[in-house]
Amino acid sequence: MNDIQIDPRGPRFSAFFQLAFSVSALLVGANVGGVVIMAVLLALFIPGAIIGPQATVQGWIFRTAVRPRLAPPAETESFRPPRFAQQMGLTFSTLAVASGLLGWDPGFFLFTGFVTFASFLNSVFDLCLGCEIYLLFKRVTTRATV
Repeated sequence: MNDIQIDPRGPRFSAFFQLAFSVSALLVGANVGGVVIMAVLLALFIPGAIIGPQATVQGWIFRTAVRPRLAPPAETESFRPPRFAQQMGLTFSTLAVASGLLGWDPGFFLFTGFVTFASFLNSVFDLCLGCEIYLLFKRVTTRATV
């Protein structure tokens, strides 16, 4: 199977959306409003977690509105590490929503905080924690061929 290559600036652009949603949820708090914001973010993660970041709403906005105004990327990257990062975002968003629905406020803030922290690192410093975890996992589980 061919590895789909993506513009690495797209997932960073998407991280700004994720950061805005998660910070908004933290500011609103562990109430109906915060849970709804995280549920919307959860929904935004679903296509990225299943297909890859190129399938998200943010990816579409990047491809249609931002990418045409930029120079071509110096290099492309596999969609797999960013897809894993989307899967992690989906997991933590799901845990935040579930915590909020169950009335476990510390869990809501903890899991929303994880999403916020990872989105901040990606959007501001271009450091994708999920991508790094994916690559570390691949290095640990892949045997070198001679």
